[in-house]
Amino acid sequence: MSKLLLIFLLSVSSSVFADTVNIYSSRQSQLIKPLLDAFQADTGIKVNLVTGKDDVLIKRLQAEGQNSPADLLMTADAGRLYRAKSLGLLQPINSPSLFRMIPANLRDPGNTWFGLTYRARVIFYAKGRVNPQQLSTYEALAQPQWRGRVCVRSSGSIYNQSLTASMIASIGLPKTQQWANGLVKNFAQNPVGGDRDQIKALASGRCDVAIANSYYYAQMLFGGDRAQQAAANQAALFWPNQADRGAHINISGAGVTRSAKHKDNAIRLLNYLLKDDAQRWYATVNGEYPVKAGIPADPRLQAWGKFKSDSLNLMALGRFNAEASKLMDKAGWR
Repeated sequence: MSKLLLIFLLSVSSSVFADTVNIYSSRQSQLIKPLLDAFQADTGIKVNLVTGKDDVLIKRLQAEGQNSPADLLMTADAGRLYRAKSLGLLQPINSPSLFRMIPANLRDPGNTWFGLTYRARVIFYAKGRVNPQQLSTYEALAQPQWRGRVCVRSSGSIYNQSLTASMIASIGLPKTQQWANGLVKNFAQNPVGGDRDQIKALASGRCDVAIANSYYYAQMLFGGDRAQQAAANQAALFWPNQADRGAHINISGAGVTRSAKHKDNAIRLLNYLLKDDAQRWYATVNGEYPVKAGIPADPRLQAWGKFKSDSLNLMALGRFNAEASKLMDKAGWR
């Protein structure tokens, strides 16, 4: 189906159904659609879902302008939500219930985007080859003892850009540059593939430690792919920086678009996704943590232990993204 035809069909759908909400989402359909179906059944509001890559959806919103049928943009990274806001693609909303349910550091201070679940970007180590007592912080991975032992994906990954941006916000640009310079010297291989590939490389012996998102590890451990499960079972998770700022976290989140024709329905959906049952389901299926206080994580994630997370407002991930990208390029992180 062509993009123009899809836009036309969404526009027609919006005119036919008085109660409608149109979503552009980077989350895969199976990870969110059951919740959207439940929302539709409970409220009578028809949900139209379009999925795609974050950057593609943001460019699409730009191109469509005020004619865009999208009411809600859902992404898997706060940095991209910040980018969408900076481009004028989101609008501030006033929802006291969202302010109450979502911790302040997991939502935009300007009320344009809101976290729905979160994950940690942490250190993984090879069981039997690395003693976890050797590990401590992200910064320590730049030390000479890890020369040729670190796997991580490319600097083009928004997840690595956000981690680096969080470090700039916390320890400053010079120290973060020093960290990136040392980390690159410690790479076991040229960055290639996604987070799952880093864990697979660790399991195969190509490296001893890796940096990856906790939810990819969860999906490997608890998914149906036996090869991925076997690789994940050879790795263990380590929570870094527990003696200072805490482990870096990021969100999956959403914001109401500037062009929203069904703003009230979009806000209603955001609130629905913060209901207790929705939080449990959404976080469990994605291998993430609920943002709403009082909702426990999936028991399988709880088995990894409690951890201190960085309380930095995630707006900083977008604010320092450009500096982070330049810093990584300067370090030779490709």
